[in-house]
Amino acid sequence: MGQKPKNQKIRAQKYNKRRSLTEGWENPSAFIDADADPRHETLHLDRSSAHSAYGFFYISFVHATALSMKKQSEYRGANNISLCLLCAHQTQPCDGVALQMTLLLFITRPSRVRASKIAIAQFHEHAVGISRNRPEVIQNPENWIVKVICTLCVRTHSLDACLDYFSKTLTPSIAFEVVRGLNNPELALKFFQLSRVNLNLCHSFRTYSFLLRSLSEMGLHESAKAVYDCMNIDGHSPDASVLGFLVSSAIDAGKFNIARTWVDGVELSLVVYNKLLNQLVRGNQVDEAVCFFREQMGLHGPFDSCSFNILIRGLCRIGKVDKAFELFNEMRGFGCSPDVITYNTLINGFCRVNEVDRGHDLLKELLSKNDLSPDVVTYTSIISGYCKLGKMEKASILFNNMISSGIKPNAFTFNILINGFGKVGDMVSAENMYEEMLLLGCPPDIITFTSLIDGHCRTGKVERSLKLWHELNARNLSPNEYTFAILINALCKENRLHEARGFLRDLKWRHIVAQPFMYNPVIDGFCKAGNVDEANVILAEMEEKRCKPDKITYTILIIGHCMKGRLSEAISIFNRMLGTGCAPDSITMTSLISCLLKAGMPNEAYRIMQIASEDFNLGLKSLKRNVPLRTNTDIPVAV
Repeated sequence: MGQKPKNQKIRAQKYNKRRSLTEGWENPSAFIDADADPRHETLHLDRSSAHSAYGFFYISFVHATALSMKKQSEYRGANNISLCLLCAHQTQPCDGVALQMTLLLFITRPSRVRASKIAIAQFHEHAVGISRNRPEVIQNPENWIVKVICTLCVRTHSLDACLDYFSKTLTPSIAFEVVRGLNNPELALKFFQLSRVNLNLCHSFRTYSFLLRSLSEMGLHESAKAVYDCMNIDGHSPDASVLGFLVSSAIDAGKFNIARTWVDGVELSLVVYNKLLNQLVRGNQVDEAVCFFREQMGLHGPFDSCSFNILIRGLCRIGKVDKAFELFNEMRGFGCSPDVITYNTLINGFCRVNEVDRGHDLLKELLSKNDLSPDVVTYTSIISGYCKLGKMEKASILFNNMISSGIKPNAFTFNILINGFGKVGDMVSAENMYEEMLLLGCPPDIITFTSLIDGHCRTGKVERSLKLWHELNARNLSPNEYTFAILINALCKENRLHEARGFLRDLKWRHIVAQPFMYNPVIDGFCKAGNVDEANVILAEMEEKRCKPDKITYTILIIGHCMKGRLSEAISIFNRMLGTGCAPDSITMTSLISCLLKAGMPNEAYRIMQIASEDFNLGLKSLKRNVPLRTNTDIPVAV
């Protein structure tokens, strides 16, 4: 009990010292007691003071460092001066004292300098809220300033309050370390702009390069472009590696305009140029790619064969094979020789626009070369062209020439020939091609079976198609939507609706994106059979499969209900059709209006006619003379 007055006195002294301390935030020297021993000074802050001067701990430390250097001359017997700032962990005792900050200023010999540096690192860890197992030793005195600035950038809402401190400490090298140490491109950009605009700091090339890469990696290409402009203004010229990275990053993000501004007037590697060309072609900007190619060709010399191949592929894809052929003929003039890829791309382009003979001529030219040889892609492209035109004899001759030259056909080659023979109804040749496919060890796929099933269904051999259906399932092949659609349509044509209905039930459990053309034949079959209720059930299953009915689906259902005399339901289906945004055509409108007139419903027929003429601009002149005008008395008047 005797110690209580003494303790109260000590606490009162501490309180008075804290109060005087918080009243002098504007004067950093107030943190150091002038009467105290400079070798050991202790500061105590309560929680409210700590909150009000949150960011000032860093500044006070720098001030104390400067003060220690100022007092160095007073201790001439010392070999070195070290300053350490120890921040105790935050506590919350009952007396409200939350944070204690002890500032030790002491004289040391060289052997004690390491301990001081460790203490500085511990202060930084406390400031940024990081806990480490071992203290970090700061070898470079600038590293402390970098860490303080990084902490201020992270913890301070407005960096304008730190401008005075930044102006005294920032150098281009420190600024680079800060930008790199922030590990946040947006925050680094904010610091960059502040230091450049408000402090007129001339940033180094390393800072610009690092910031440009960081912003581009984060997808902030507009910001990177702004930094790039500042870089040019400050007299820095980015090297090829930085520009290549920026262009590639912008291309990958689809920012073609930004990429082109970086490329203009600068010579980059062929890899970067070809990447830009490829992205333009993939983005359906083929004409822009060709213009850019010719611009750069005149500025920086020739590209390579890969550049020409990219452009030829793009032009062939949009059907401009003549321009592609012009580029093909220009290649040698620029020191580039066409390769097999060039020939294959151009041959495929000719075959896609049905100029198969020109593609065949290129094959003959390729065969005449000693350093190049056609491959399976070359032959398959021309075979596909002939099959598309129904010239199966020429396709077969070319197939035999490919075999005799030692080139093994692949599944794609066989599928094209099987499908071609099926389209012309030559299923004997198609089956022979299938057998040869098996003999050569080329496993058939679902395209093979779908082509065979389609061919047999075209010739009316549905039973053979069903056997192939079971065979593909035995091979664990998954049928696609076209396999289902072909069989369903063939069964419906033979009026085997229940078997077709079974395929729809099977479809219900398959991972196939259902299409309206798979359901429409069955709905049409049941409507023609007078079973519109079953057709409505199939429509519900169709929508359950998230398959949106199309114009044909609605027209079939409208006509089917009209034929059954269920006109109110037909009108309801028509209104539902309009509500889903599906526009009817003249067949839909004519069928519905005709049925309404036959059923003695002229008013509804007139309304449908108005919708046809006003909303969908359908004339239907043949029906106008039969549709009465509506009057106020609702009496039909013949036109």
